[in-house]
Amino acid sequence: MTGILHPGDAGFEPARVDRIFNRRLPGRQPAAILKASCVADVQAGVRLARDRGWQVAIRSGGHSWAQWSIRDNTLLIDLGGLREMSYDPSSSLVSVSPAIKGGSELAPFLEEQGRFFVGGHCPTVGLGGFLLQGGQGWNARGWGWAAEYVEAVDVVTADGDLVRASATENTDLYWAARGTGPGFPGVVVRFNLRTLPMPGHVAHTVQAYRLDDFDEVMTWLHGMHHTVADTVEIVALTKTDPALSPSPVLLVTAVALVADAAEAHAALAPFRDNPALGRALLSIDAVATTLTEQRERQLADSPEGHRWAVDNAWLSGPAETVVPAMRRAYTTLPNAKAFTIWFSMAPLRELPDMAFSVQSEIYLASYVLWESPADDERCQQWLAGAMADLAPVTVGAYLGDSDLRRRPMRVLSEQAGHRHRAILDVRDPDRLFTGYLA
Repeated sequence: MTGILHPGDAGFEPARVDRIFNRRLPGRQPAAILKASCVADVQAGVRLARDRGWQVAIRSGGHSWAQWSIRDNTLLIDLGGLREMSYDPSSSLVSVSPAIKGGSELAPFLEEQGRFFVGGHCPTVGLGGFLLQGGQGWNARGWGWAAEYVEAVDVVTADGDLVRASATENTDLYWAARGTGPGFPGVVVRFNLRTLPMPGHVAHTVQAYRLDDFDEVMTWLHGMHHTVADTVEIVALTKTDPALSPSPVLLVTAVALVADAAEAHAALAPFRDNPALGRALLSIDAVATTLTEQRERQLADSPEGHRWAVDNAWLSGPAETVVPAMRRAYTTLPNAKAFTIWFSMAPLRELPDMAFSVQSEIYLASYVLWESPADDERCQQWLAGAMADLAPVTVGAYLGDSDLRRRPMRVLSEQAGHRHRAILDVRDPDRLFTGYLA
């Protein structure tokens, strides 16, 4: 184990914030940083932390909005040096290290094998945090959460031992690895993931509207999205697109991941009934696209080097209460880079037995990004106000887009929360791992 850095060492400060996506950086200071290059390093690091009386924080991809990995008086174990990515054609499983990026690294690797994984939309998100928090990936409404595709995880426990957790061994850790996020009592050093065949055809429908049409369009969408084929991902978002309008616009988007063009045309047919379609600023109907193009668009909306505040809510209720509650989040964006998304999960699928346990038929998240520290307070206040409006129709939040310091929210069901605490008491009774930043 040679990659240890202490405060005052050359390279400590760059390592403290290495790969941290949200550049609204905290002042929190680890006691030491371990840049692990192999699994044995991780095991040695856990044992060292226990000997020194430090807690352990973990960094996979560094994309957590709340910067879970930067914690005071901890050993930060950085998994960026673990670079495994291997595919077994006999089982269709892929084995990957946690810091591997789902879109920019795993996706092209699997495409060479004719395979696909339901990874995150933003290509630069590391798989570790994404999967541990449930994994809101491509077409989650139809194909399920990415955590449902985890077949096994290799885990360094609080004692520094390396164990495998799956549906048949160390089942408590397997349950916790699919939804507890930074509350997981160990270090996942390898994921074994089930893959899918590449979709034969990808097509999208895109409709753009002025915000004056917000109530009509979103009320219609609220009433029909559960009827759309489960091969279609449905997202409505407000963003500023200068090619369409100098003011923010409402985009209704649907991506069909299907076998051929005929199936796409049929699957996207419900969007031709939008009552405001005659007033659309833009209408693209069932046009062929690629997942690469879709990821490039996602990447453009999530640029590097920005300060971010992000929050979200699972919404439930009739259109007459939900749509007005969303209005501020959609129609009063604080700057030209911010955007708000509405993500369909209807009809809801029954979840398997895993820690991830809070969802509803509608997911809303607001992403506010800016560059100057002078805008910190204004942007964060706007976000707090938009989320406050949603409170009457909110049933919980998704951990992956949450900052529990700003707004404590229910991210596990009550039953799952009790089960999680019981697992912690057995697997990490001394709370070696830092858990949630709240």
